[in-house]
Amino acid sequence: MSIKAEEISALIKKQLDGYQDELTVAETGIVTYIGDGVVRAYGLDNALSGELLEFQNGVYGMVQNLESNNVGIVVLGDDTGIREGDSVKRTGRIMEVPVGENLVGRVVNSLGQPIDGKGQITTEKTAPIEHKAPGIMERKSVDQPLQTGIKAIDALVPIGRGQRELIIGDRKTGKTSIAVDTILNQKDQNMICIYVAIGQKDSTIKQQVETLRRFGALDYTIVITAGPSEPAPLLYVAPYAGAAMGEYFMNKGRDVLIVFDDLTKQANAYRELSLILRRPPGREAYPGDIFYTHSRLLERAAKLNDKLGGGSMTALPIVETQAGDVSAYIPTNVISITDGQIFLNSDMFYSGDRPAIDAGTSVSRVGGDAQIPAMKKVAGTLRIDLASYHELESFAQFGSDLDEATRSKLDRGARTVEVLKQKLHDPIPVEKQVLILYCLTHGYLDKLPVDDVLRFQTELFHNFDDSHADLLQQIKTTGKLPDEDALKAAVSSFMELFKPSTPASAKQ
Repeated sequence: MSIKAEEISALIKKQLDGYQDELTVAETGIVTYIGDGVVRAYGLDNALSGELLEFQNGVYGMVQNLESNNVGIVVLGDDTGIREGDSVKRTGRIMEVPVGENLVGRVVNSLGQPIDGKGQITTEKTAPIEHKAPGIMERKSVDQPLQTGIKAIDALVPIGRGQRELIIGDRKTGKTSIAVDTILNQKDQNMICIYVAIGQKDSTIKQQVETLRRFGALDYTIVITAGPSEPAPLLYVAPYAGAAMGEYFMNKGRDVLIVFDDLTKQANAYRELSLILRRPPGREAYPGDIFYTHSRLLERAAKLNDKLGGGSMTALPIVETQAGDVSAYIPTNVISITDGQIFLNSDMFYSGDRPAIDAGTSVSRVGGDAQIPAMKKVAGTLRIDLASYHELESFAQFGSDLDEATRSKLDRGARTVEVLKQKLHDPIPVEKQVLILYCLTHGYLDKLPVDDVLRFQTELFHNFDDSHADLLQQIKTTGKLPDEDALKAAVSSFMELFKPSTPASAKQ
């Protein structure tokens, strides 16, 4: 077989015609140290704080420390393939995550990559995980309620859209359950929910995702998870990634609810990173900027003014306490940043008062501004009633002879505690909450045995659904109590139908 020179010449000319001279310039450095998810690199003199860097094996890192002769980098992924002497190059991009509608209904990691086995997420939009919080003039006062479906919260510590309400308590007291039930209650409320799980066990996350799917809540929820087996940097950036995804919807005029579960584990991850980066430790070995770490995250939750679309992002950060100590470092930090806290009492939880919300310690700094007028009217004295009941209850143990006024207060208090009990994953619409609290505060439950209160509530709701749906609809649409006479007549007619199981005197 003979090769012709003309053919070779033509082939070379064809290749030369298609050649494009592209010059790419990338600033690269050399890895000088690798260990515990942290890398030090020499030669990246112009790197920016928070910038994404790419290692030669394709793993990304984020610049965390800028020092005189090297750069401290946290590895966002598996660091086992990185060696001393490897090259690392700048990308020119600040750490960012994908955002958009296509993330809704998916389970993703801290980098926005899907981990639910449903294929890739196609979205062209990205947003930096760090973003300056809205300023004073960009905000609007919180005036719209965010209904949690939990009577003890909506009546005693109401949450408004754009508020930051801390959920705080010991381990295994129902903190996550309150957050998940609040997400479940946002069905048909045109609300986007984001659940950020930081350091939670994979089995727990699987369980929560299944709960959301079973109740149809995954259709409007994004789940971001950074498990305990993942590197500390991913636990640290997870809540910021969630806030970036939420801001996308808030800036479009939508309402967003974001749950950070929990910030104690994020603080521990940040402490670990800071100590490895040789930053000077402060109280409890946390770095000096741990307060700023949480404040710049939670300040991003806001209610925007009408010029900016009127969107809102409501944050429910969760913090775990040790033996109910709310005066520890991280709890006091986050309490001072947020607009109130829901404190869960372990004694109440183990005695069966669930949700175990301590009305005396819990507070909402938005208060009645985040309640509908009907709820404000029926729940006005509830907190005082509960406080006086708990006070009288402790004294009543020491004496058997009680006057009539004290006895009636104790009876009302016992029924109030019973009314505020609620099953897991059973959020109650606000109109039905108003109805049962109306019955409580107007004395309809005073003659009932305490054990019959929850059965009374269930049958009352069924009765009103069947016979007085118009009154419930009126509360729902107007936010006000319906005509007093009509409501009294409807409740009185039900009272005649209701059959107590035992005489009230037998259960005192």
